[in-house]
Amino acid sequence: MRGAIGVSSGCDSAPGICRRGKGAATVASVAMFRLQSSKVLAVDLTGDAVKAKNGSMVAYDGEMAFKKLTGGGEGLRGMVTRRLTGEQMTLMEVKGHGTCFFADRASEINLVGLQGDKLYVESSNLLATDGGLRTGTTFTGLRGASQGNGLFTTTIEGHGQAAIMSDGPAVLLRVSPQYPLTVDPGAYVAHQGNLRQSFQSGVTFRTLMGEGGGEAFQIRFEGDGVVYVQPSERNTIAGDV
Repeated sequence: MRGAIGVSSGCDSAPGICRRGKGAATVASVAMFRLQSSKVLAVDLTGDAVKAKNGSMVAYDGEMAFKKLTGGGEGLRGMVTRRLTGEQMTLMEVKGHGTCFFADRASEINLVGLQGDKLYVESSNLLATDGGLRTGTTFTGLRGASQGNGLFTTTIEGHGQAAIMSDGPAVLLRVSPQYPLTVDPGAYVAHQGNLRQSFQSGVTFRTLMGEGGGEAFQIRFEGDGVVYVQPSERNTIAGDV
């Protein structure tokens, strides 16, 4: 049977998943990510840099410098790519000595550890990453349409930490070859691991409740990895789902 992967004060057995309690340090990285609370990210900096959602800084101590990044931190090429694909993401670079605190609309925050692998995440759900992690865009089919952003979504890869957000506490669901997973695109946040995606149209969760109408679809994940979903649904452009 499949169960939700519990979010604990330590690292989970699932690859790349780590969420810490208040004041606890995470997996070793240059910029130290920790959760001051479930809705506030604290990043300890010692002269290094972190990339964060533009406008998400709520407080800091020490000496910090802030710089808006072009094209989601990918430079001119990234800016052109994101305009062409419709995958919008505005980041800033924070560099200095001290602790910087980040939050956005009281969203719940999860920390994800990357060890050379890749994280796929909706751009509006990305709060911050280590300065050394690479961000980009990739074609994912209809799933990107869950944000109204077309057919592309944001990727993060390298070695380090990323902080992602959800509307309500995120549920981490394991996918295995024996147990594929089907997700409503409005509840999808991110995924990680060796997963394949396909799209199926038909009855949706809201349809079962007598709501919605028109053509709709769900995302089916197969393989080995984890999927982050949130306990609320954003509006989508691919039908009433």
